[in-house]
Amino acid sequence: MQSELSHYIQATFGLTPQELNAIDGFFKPMALKKHDFFLKTGQYAQQLGFLQAGLVREFIELEDKEVTKWVSGKGYFIVDISSFLFEKPARWNLQALTDCELMVINKSDYARIGTVIPKWPTLEKLFLARCFTILEDRIVSHLSLSAEERYDQFFHFAPDLFNQVPLQYLASLLGMTPETFSRIRKKQLLRNS
Repeated sequence: MQSELSHYIQATFGLTPQELNAIDGFFKPMALKKHDFFLKTGQYAQQLGFLQAGLVREFIELEDKEVTKWVSGKGYFIVDISSFLFEKPARWNLQALTDCELMVINKSDYARIGTVIPKWPTLEKLFLARCFTILEDRIVSHLSLSAEERYDQFFHFAPDLFNQVPLQYLASLLGMTPETFSRIRKKQLLRNS
């Protein structure tokens, strides 16, 4: 049976079964309990994780508030990419919102994948380009859409999160205050009832 990680890699990059098995062999299972940290701000990222189950929040603590960058669920990679690739202190906290099951690769094994999979540099480039495109889409959304439009767009993208994630985290992720988020949510619920 194909792992969630292999399924993702196959669907995204179309590798052979042998290549998938080779990549899969670098990843090891890991469990996080609710509230456990995968990474904390200031630490150096030594591993990259792939979520098989559960939810992880990426956030930063500022003087007067926390800002949620993203909530990752099943089928997402979790990492502070700048810390992992460029050996900088992590900017982001990565904390489990639920119990989580992950497949994790450490930095030294990640560096060795290219010796086993010759086309790994191309795949890595595609993966990073995909991350960059998602980031660009979020920037465009924040710059061009109203708070209500951002709410609607995210609700259609991930409706399950609205029942699984504290609403103040979703408000922060969408760049709005909890009060604005609550007002929009109430309006949407009335509209859909």
